[in-house]
Amino acid sequence: MAGMEQNDSAGLGFMKMHGLGNDFVVIDLRDGGRPLAPGLIARIADRHCGVGFDQLATIEDDAQADLRLVFWNADGSRSAACGNATRCIARREMDRTGQTRLRLRTDHAILQAEDAGQGLTRVNMGPPVLDWQAIPLARDVDTLHLPVDGDPVATGMGNPHMTFFVPDAAAVGLETFGPAHEHHPLYPQRTNVEVVQVLSDSEINLRIWERGTGPTLASGSCSCAAAVAAARRGLTGRRVKVNVPGGVLHIDWREDGVWMEGPTAHVFTGVFTSEWLNG
Repeated sequence: MAGMEQNDSAGLGFMKMHGLGNDFVVIDLRDGGRPLAPGLIARIADRHCGVGFDQLATIEDDAQADLRLVFWNADGSRSAACGNATRCIARREMDRTGQTRLRLRTDHAILQAEDAGQGLTRVNMGPPVLDWQAIPLARDVDTLHLPVDGDPVATGMGNPHMTFFVPDAAAVGLETFGPAHEHHPLYPQRTNVEVVQVLSDSEINLRIWERGTGPTLASGSCSCAAAVAAARRGLTGRRVKVNVPGGVLHIDWREDGVWMEGPTAHVFTGVFTSEWLNG
């Protein structure tokens, strides 16, 4: 991962990765590459003329952690958290260095990652944010029962979330339901939207509308937020299997934070040519 060329004449190296179909472009800037402009990020996100992704992550050096991660949505906006990308990058870095534990700084916090065995990777996403000001919300409300049709729950996982519980998650028209709630005035920074169907006290189905991206096959932070919301409502325990369209994540809300465990995939490595970058 380190060592990808970043100079203008050679182009810009990148990796394509995914966690359960939630896909990312990852660019390693530790060799001196320059930060990316939001306009370039949006061009890279174009699935016809760029590469396409749900989120883009850049890797940088950090004095107090093994590395620093910065996340961007497909519309070029910045995000403080991306659980699946964190897990994928941690897996790649552990494979590259031989380490079994890592500390990764994000805009939200320094997160812990560890090898869970059998090809799985586990990340502690930190304690959930339950205070309305810290999520943040626009005014003082009960985060367990928002004053919104459908009685959703508000949670912060480094990014804001609105979680709805429904009888049948597959029946919700996410293409209209998602954007209508992403831009709800109660969320000044917009929000991720989760639709949850509780199957048992240890299993849920989840569909996702990601802020700045749209519907995705999976999301680590959304899975964590959904699990926390279900546990707070007394609908499940604190350890749950989360079925998303792309597969399965296991979420465990412990005393030290919300742990997320799942598979990762490094799909390919490529280079954006200087001609395309300057076009």
